[in-house]
Amino acid sequence: MKIAVTGTAGQVVTSLIERGTVAGHDVIAIGRPDLDLADPASVVRALEAAAPDVIVSAAAYTAVDKAETESDLAHAVNGAGAGAVARAARLLDVPLIHISTDYVFDGTLERPYVESDPTGPTGVYGASKLAGERAVLDTHDNSTILRVAWVYSPFGGNFVKTMLRLAGDRDEVSVVADQVGNPTSALAIADGILQVANNMVSDGSSSLRGVFHMTAQGEGSWADFAQSIFAASAARGGPSASVRSIGTADYPTPATRPANSRLDCTLIARVHGVRLPDWRTSLDVVMDRLQPTAH
Repeated sequence: MKIAVTGTAGQVVTSLIERGTVAGHDVIAIGRPDLDLADPASVVRALEAAAPDVIVSAAAYTAVDKAETESDLAHAVNGAGAGAVARAARLLDVPLIHISTDYVFDGTLERPYVESDPTGPTGVYGASKLAGERAVLDTHDNSTILRVAWVYSPFGGNFVKTMLRLAGDRDEVSVVADQVGNPTSALAIADGILQVANNMVSDGSSSLRGVFHMTAQGEGSWADFAQSIFAASAARGGPSASVRSIGTADYPTPATRPANSRLDCTLIARVHGVRLPDWRTSLDVVMDRLQPTAH
């Protein structure tokens, strides 16, 4: 299977290149300057040249706080840019998998969100990603939206790496404890994308298209996540620190984070057969990569 993925350096893109190659697929990552989501014409040209069997729309504007002052750019990339990728997929007549986020919800529910729950982003980033979802679904029937959350991996910058860096020079780290979600490894996300892609390429059923939630099993707060990171690091002889639980109000940010980012993944398990591992299991896999010599 020939897979074209937008972007070249993101956690999901890097993981998809690795996992797709291992699985025997030809994964082509395309980013700027050849493909610029803010330049719709370049999107069509680059994807036509790749001639893929399926397209994964993973590139995005992801600076959540910065988006509050760069609204036009966030919407150009995450909204109009996503629509441009969908138009290219429609022109090429190939399936499209578009990566979205828990930030399309306001985080006020007391239970995990299902796909049919009303959206209500609280910031520019979430609003721009929701605009992208709508653009994709309005443009190309042969599309699937995968909402993911709390992504980490051995690649790029992420919460796991930040916690390990902080533990290297302090004994205690303050971490928010009143935001709850599903920490999800980008490596597991890549495996899930590959399974969905296989399903879409081999089966044209409309039930395989639409919006799906795809996160790791299990849940926890950011403080829970940090504690697990430090425990895993200490077990490998790496840096560790104690966690001081704080509230969201104690750590103000320009963009409002959802208090509840939990996503219910029942639908994707039933329809696509995708069940990502528990986040603690996936964390061990990532920690083995980040601290390979500490055993």
